[in-house]
Amino acid sequence: MSNKQFNRGADKKAIKFLARRVAAAFPVEKIILFGSHAYGKPTPDSDVDLFVVMPSKKRPAERVRDIWDVIYPAPFPLDFIVRTPKEVERRLKLGDFFIRDIMEKGTPLYVRRSH
Repeated sequence: MSNKQFNRGADKKAIKFLARRVAAAFPVEKIILFGSHAYGKPTPDSDVDLFVVMPSKKRPAERVRDIWDVIYPAPFPLDFIVRTPKEVERRLKLGDFFIRDIMEKGTPLYVRRSH
């Protein structure tokens, strides 16, 4: 993917750097870029969409707020979806097309290595 496909400071390097910051601050299993930046069709109004998979006992909105506390101010328009591994597994078993598309078509930016 060329840097021309990113806009308003949201180049590939900046997006990966931000994903590494999130992964360093939380017990992240995966961070997946999805949406127009992953699929190569961002517009000037496109934000960067990140799907974060990590264990947590907090509600989804609280998880997102915790991530914002670490990365604010973001260098470009950004949106997060944060789910636990069990939530992702359950949604996939239920046939959730949105989650399946993210997992199948998204661009992995971070995947925790197994030890």
